[in-house]
Amino acid sequence: MIRPHHFCSNPETSGDNAFQTLSNRSAMDTSQAAMEEFDSAVTLLQSAGVTVHVFDDTSTKTPDSVFPNNWFSTHIGGHIALYPMFAANRRKERRQDVIEMLKLNYRVQDVIDYSGLEQDNLSLEGTGAMVLDHISRIAYTVQSNRADPVLLERFCTHFNYEPIAFEAKDAFGNDVYHTNVLMGIGTEYALICLDMIVDPTRRATVAQRLEESGREVIDLNQDQISSFAGNAMELTGNRRLLALSARALDALSPSQITTIERSATPLPLTIPTIETAGGSVRCMLAGVHLTARERITP
Repeated sequence: MIRPHHFCSNPETSGDNAFQTLSNRSAMDTSQAAMEEFDSAVTLLQSAGVTVHVFDDTSTKTPDSVFPNNWFSTHIGGHIALYPMFAANRRKERRQDVIEMLKLNYRVQDVIDYSGLEQDNLSLEGTGAMVLDHISRIAYTVQSNRADPVLLERFCTHFNYEPIAFEAKDAFGNDVYHTNVLMGIGTEYALICLDMIVDPTRRATVAQRLEESGREVIDLNQDQISSFAGNAMELTGNRRLLALSARALDALSPSQITTIERSATPLPLTIPTIETAGGSVRCMLAGVHLTARERITP
């Protein structure tokens, strides 16, 4: 997780991110509120037994740094991927010290770097652009300028995923910019707004593949998606958890929460300021799927 010291709603991404909103507070107040929300979220995650690696971002030129899942991902077997970003100022979020920390504390076999393809105006924004089913090896991907189809195929070939791409729009006809605002996959359930998938055949295929994986499909409505109910991430702490925002949890129905609770304990984080940037809890978490190194105590 990256602590933002100069957070704001990124003007370079507002053109295609319909989830972004403007704050009526000063830049200083907005930045301070975001840091307080971040620190509270970290404390809650740690108190639930989640291992959290925190880095500080002091740059004034990376307003979306709090969302690191877009520029890198980690994978079982010791693999790391670095991704090309669509917005120019988001490309400055990549940092070598994060990768070096992972190499120091976890077994890393290789780092596959796609970021040079930004020079060809190609982007694939990590686990924002792709929602990965690590068990069934499927990369669910909304078609957008944040997910180039050629690069998606290249990633899937490297990492052994099957790409399932589809067009998705909100109730106002806006293209969905990232897949992880539309859906999230847990161990025994999947959160998704099927109604936002434009093509009926593709919609049925996505639902079928999720059901075939043995997961119960929790079909969200568009109002729930607007409250970031799909932007959640299952974590391992002192028990299985579903990290999501307090706003997202409030948007879920009692029956939907009951379904989740059969498998995981919801862990709501209060981040209303951070959500003005168009992302929520899932976007704040770059998951670590690497094997920890054994430390020998002197």
